[in-house]
Amino acid sequence: MTNPHLEHVPFGETGIMPDFASWHTFPFEGDLRLKPFTPPVAPEPPRHGAGGVDCGTCARPDASFVWTDEHWRVGTTKAPTGLPAVLFLYPRAHHDLVDMPPELAAGYGPMIQRVERAYLALGGIARVQQARWGDGSEHLHLWFFGRPEGMVQLRGTFLSLWDDVLPPVPEDRWRAGLSAIAAHLAEGGGTAHV
Repeated sequence: MTNPHLEHVPFGETGIMPDFASWHTFPFEGDLRLKPFTPPVAPEPPRHGAGGVDCGTCARPDASFVWTDEHWRVGTTKAPTGLPAVLFLYPRAHHDLVDMPPELAAGYGPMIQRVERAYLALGGIARVQQARWGDGSEHLHLWFFGRPEGMVQLRGTFLSLWDDVLPPVPEDRWRAGLSAIAAHLAEGGGTAHV
């Protein structure tokens, strides 16, 4: 595969550990090694639900989400993780960001604010970080990670990694938090499902 953006990458070799490995917020320490770079794959494998075909997000019933309305749905993980909640904002219709119709895109920013405000309403949350990767699924989904107040080591870029390595939140507290988030979202319309 010829890609001018990759001509400088030494495939099969390992590089030097980046500066962020020494940051206070980096979740790991000790002897770490960078994996060798693997050659590019062309064509790339299709993402789940490509073209809206067999899209698991589209097929899910509203009751499997935290909250829904006519244009948006908010979901979560199947079980508790290390943070109070991990939320996902999805458009109801099958779109990625690049092909979202302008009228739906006009509501995207306000929905991001709305979900963040609902998360912050739990109390004890210093910041809510958002992330969009989308390499696994074509259906647009924006992640929301809430950092508990005082947990300054969890600040910034690595919050999603900390979520994976922290002990899971007790299930009753996780469910109560989701219920509170759903109720807060429903105050502005739509339906809470937890």
